[in-house]
Amino acid sequence: MSTIRFLRTFLAVAHHGSFSEAAEQVALTQAAVSFQMRSLEAELGRELFDRSGRLAILNAAGRELLPEIKHLLDLYDRLRRPSTAPGELAGSVSVGSIVSCMGTLSKVISGLKKAHPKLDVRILSGKASELAGKVEDGELDAAFLVEAGRKMASTRWTPLYEEQMVVIAPRSAAGQDAREVLAGNPFLRFDRTQRTGLQIDRLLRRMAVPVNDFLELNAIETLVELVRQEVGVTLLPLINGANWQHSPELRIFYLPEDLGPLSRSIGMLERREHARQGITAAICEACAQAFRAREPQTAA
Repeated sequence: MSTIRFLRTFLAVAHHGSFSEAAEQVALTQAAVSFQMRSLEAELGRELFDRSGRLAILNAAGRELLPEIKHLLDLYDRLRRPSTAPGELAGSVSVGSIVSCMGTLSKVISGLKKAHPKLDVRILSGKASELAGKVEDGELDAAFLVEAGRKMASTRWTPLYEEQMVVIAPRSAAGQDAREVLAGNPFLRFDRTQRTGLQIDRLLRRMAVPVNDFLELNAIETLVELVRQEVGVTLLPLINGANWQHSPELRIFYLPEDLGPLSRSIGMLERREHARQGITAAICEACAQAFRAREPQTAA
């Protein structure tokens, strides 16, 4: 059905604001995307974009139609779902995940696909903010990520577990508590453009500790490996399933309780209304069980 394909292309253009970038997502040429949008506008009897150079931004009419088109595509996807027996999972879903959840999610999905042969799951890795945007725009059915302070009325958040923030240092590092260790050693910082990095930055300001920034990376495991190599110290969430507190090369320091919230929340974000809620609910429950089994022991 060409109109359905055109509507999916419309969502891609609305998300990227560009025919060329949308073309990459939907595997078409830029000319084909432009043709589809002109045809859609002719069929609907109105222009949907403000076109300026390489940009294609939704105008008022396009913004008004956007939620209706998302709803229409959800209804169409429901119609296309294969009939299933009670308890059987079938159909296609797209799920995103931050790196620290990817191992557990992949294992869960593998098990579900073995138990439900008609189930097709595409997994995408990315940064929390990017994944949240893809869920809101309908590119992903759900995503496992770090909770944000801002809540969207169009999405649903299911909390799964908390990861306590800790200071991680090599055995040779100077200092006997979290503040001394942070102040007395080179600091390896997690990316401040990400939700976790911003939370770490807020904690450092509340601690009023002057840190000696040495480098900044968007890779938690790499930062921990650099700590093992005695490059410096870091402040990170104690990742679910990590065994850092039992490593002979590392020392873990818990933060003072007077700082306020000392953990980040991990959960599943999904749109409130979509055609594959039964599947995402099953994935969420299976992941919740797996995450609970991997939770690290924290200080009393």
